[in-house]
Amino acid sequence: MTPASATPGLRRRLTSGQLAMIAIGGAIGTGLFLGSGLAIGLAGPAVLVSYAIGGVIALLLMGCLAEMTVAHPTSGSFGDLAELYLGSWAGFVVRYAYWSALVLAVGTELTAVAIYMQFWLPAAQGWIWMLVFGAALMLVNAASVGLFGRTEYVFSAIKIAAILGFLLLGSLVVARAPAGSPIGLVNYVSHGGFFPHGLSGLWSAVIVSIFSYLGIEMIAVAAGEAVDPERAIVRAFRATMLRLAIFYLGTLALMLAIVPWDDAGTASSPFVAVMLAIGIPGGAGLLNAVVLIAAVSAMNSQLYTATRMLFSLARARQAPRRLGQVSAAGVPLMALLVSALGIAPATLLYVYQPQRAFGMMIGISAFGAMFAWMMIFLTHLAFRARADARERPFRMWGYPWTSVAGTMAMAAILLTTPFTGPFASTLLYGVPFLLLLSLSYAWVRRPGPAEPSAE
Repeated sequence: MTPASATPGLRRRLTSGQLAMIAIGGAIGTGLFLGSGLAIGLAGPAVLVSYAIGGVIALLLMGCLAEMTVAHPTSGSFGDLAELYLGSWAGFVVRYAYWSALVLAVGTELTAVAIYMQFWLPAAQGWIWMLVFGAALMLVNAASVGLFGRTEYVFSAIKIAAILGFLLLGSLVVARAPAGSPIGLVNYVSHGGFFPHGLSGLWSAVIVSIFSYLGIEMIAVAAGEAVDPERAIVRAFRATMLRLAIFYLGTLALMLAIVPWDDAGTASSPFVAVMLAIGIPGGAGLLNAVVLIAAVSAMNSQLYTATRMLFSLARARQAPRRLGQVSAAGVPLMALLVSALGIAPATLLYVYQPQRAFGMMIGISAFGAMFAWMMIFLTHLAFRARADARERPFRMWGYPWTSVAGTMAMAAILLTTPFTGPFASTLLYGVPFLLLLSLSYAWVRRPGPAEPSAE
């Protein structure tokens, strides 16, 4: 079986290393460098447990995606697979829900860019930086997938080097802190205990952690442009999860040991706060440059993935045909332009609500991605029930229980968002949007001339 929307026109130029970097580029961005401050404020030191829970869910998702993507390496990825194994309605709503999440996430990253730029130029208008950086990344994505892959590789390499440096420096600071100093493991329990906000705070931070991990699924979308998809996908999935586990939990553990959790926030990156606390000359400015690059990198990956998802919709005859056309360089330019629409609401929100803009953008952008994650687990259940049982290069362990656990976890996260401050608007936006998608699907599928066959 093959998904309906194959991807003619796109070019296979991405290596396994670039695939892994694309996923890291999406998953290590504002969610870690700025969103972690929000999560720490919700859970305190227990945020380590929250991110561990989120990491387990992400690991299960990656396993399910790896198995399915090796069998079906298309640019439509889990949207195509949902259509194939769950039905046309599922394929339609998953693609559009995830696309909308990415479009809004681009705006979230731009909001972070405006916050980071205030470190150097506090008097400058943030919306100007949002437009400048947004336009620059559109040009990178419009050039060619090869340029995108190389750019994202460099961006992600800078982030990885910075995080490794942070881990080394933070470890030395904690290890050499004299007895009785405000730095050390005592910070885990000295400001209200390990669970200062109880289990509710821990669970709220789990939701933030899921938002932070969003982006790992981008490997599956990029598989349609991988040089050797079968080998590259499995290698990239394994490398990504190992790196994310070390980077997220390691940096959070050191951050909490150096700076008291109640000093975290979203006015600036908590990583920058750590460098200020350590007191290295120029260190805070250097790290602020790194977190700025991280936001640009994540936005780069999100814009790429949103473009390919919309391209997939057009090729499946569920979006205007022009969005399925590619340039001479093999780039879906019209899909790129439409996928950049998230820049507008984020800029307007920042202009009128600069203090609340970041949290509000997280809340509304999270629904589509969380819904897509839940549907990926459901799709994997159907895939294993119907797919060819012959030996595949990668098989998800623990089936069906791991897929069932992932589905239930994502359903619980979505249903509890109304009871968490930062995500109170998630379902308020998501449920009407899902209803609108269902009505749109009914309109697209209305009786009429016979549908053309898939390309």
